[in-house]
Order: sequence, then C-alpha cells, then structure tokens
Amino acid sequence: MMKRFALATAALGLLAAPIVHADEQVEMTKGEKRLSKMIEGRVAGKPESCITMVGSRSLTRINDTALVYKSGNTVWVNYTKTPDAIDNRDYLVIRKFSGSQLCRTDNITLRDRFSNMFSGIIFLDDFVPYRLPEGEG
Repeated sequence: MMKRFALATAALGLLAAPIVHADEQVEMTKGEKRLSKMIEGRVAGKPESCITMVGSRSLTRINDTALVYKSGNTVWVNYTKTPDAIDNRDYLVIRKFSGSQLCRTDNITLRDRFSNMFSGIIFLDDFVPYRLPEGEG
C-alpha cells in the first residue's frame, strides 16, 4: 500500500514521502516500474468514477499494480482496491452497468485461462487520467 501511495504521489508531483529510515530503500515492483514508464512525462488529473471505452480497445493489466486504458493522449489508470488480484494468467469478465462506460461500480471477475474456473474479483476504484502537459500533446 505504501508503494502504491508513493507512486501515485510521485505521479501527481507532490512532495509527500513516507517516513523511512536512512538505511531503508523502497524498491519498486516490476508492475510499478512498468506503470511508471507508461505515465512518464504525464500529469495526473482529477480522478473520475467512469471512463468512456471506445471500440475494441482493451484494458492493459499490470500484475499486482493497476488496470490501464489508453484513449487518445490520455492514459487512464485504475489502481483498484485489490491490485494483488490482477494477474495476466487470468482473463477478465467485465459486467458493465452502462453500455459504453466502465465505472468503479462495475463488476470484474477473473477466470483462469486454462480451466475457466473462477479465480477472483477486482474491485475498481476511481480512474486517474494522466495527460501530457499543455503544449506537448
């Protein structure tokens, strides 16, 4: 949880940092490093409860970290309430309550790719938009 907070605050450009002893270093996970590269140079905007999903673009899963959706110059990140449930070995079954939007209230269950057995639930949170600064998009 502390790593997720550190990544989110770093992306927001905030100077808040967790208190750590001088000899401790917080190492980013593979997922956090991958997400950091995807939003590098972008500025976080105000979180929104729903995003419009266009066409057949799909969500990118970053193991144990977040779900990511790219739309134009905006990268939408949902850190979810259960990031440890995100795993590329499973496929997502999304039950949307609104036709073209994905909202924090929608239902995402996970199924094992090989056995098709239920393997978990992802509880969505708000979607954070990351955009290039004005004049760079």
